[in-house]
Amino acid sequence: MGMVETWTGVDDGTLALHAEVVRPEWIDYNGHMNLAYYVLAFDHATDTVFDHMGIGIAYIREQQASLFVLEAHVTYEREMYEGEGIGVTSQILGLESKRLVLFHRMYRIAKRELVATNELLCLNVDFKTRRAAPIAEAALQRLRPIAEKHARLPRPPQAGRGIDLARRRQALAPDQ
Repeated sequence: MGMVETWTGVDDGTLALHAEVVRPEWIDYNGHMNLAYYVLAFDHATDTVFDHMGIGIAYIREQQASLFVLEAHVTYEREMYEGEGIGVTSQILGLESKRLVLFHRMYRIAKRELVATNELLCLNVDFKTRRAAPIAEAALQRLRPIAEKHARLPRPPQAGRGIDLARRRQALAPDQ
């Protein structure tokens, strides 16, 4: 397996914290990275970002709470192949007392080209009640400055998208 290339991001103001390499077992019968492993790589990036923001493993231990993903949307722009370096950038798109919207962009490190995106709606859950609860104030104090900085960045065109055949049909020729 290849070594992780240096990943410094794409200089767009997002967080560039996670990089890894496409593993041989991630390749499917089409000869490219299987869609499930894009999601796995994004999940690895989420763990890295959450730890960086103080809402990861330490938060779970200290607060007996965690952010759970309620909804996820992935777009696939390009194929990835065995041994290629993946770099992920992350941007907070929304923050409320109980919820966080996180947006990841996956890049092929060698070419700095976008290959996939992942939008996550996360909910803070108290482990004692297994119900939604406000994010701990200390964590919110760490998250707010990042969210405010990221709010000034352009909104990703893939954000907020859903699957809709009617909208897609308009873009296709009448015979398609």
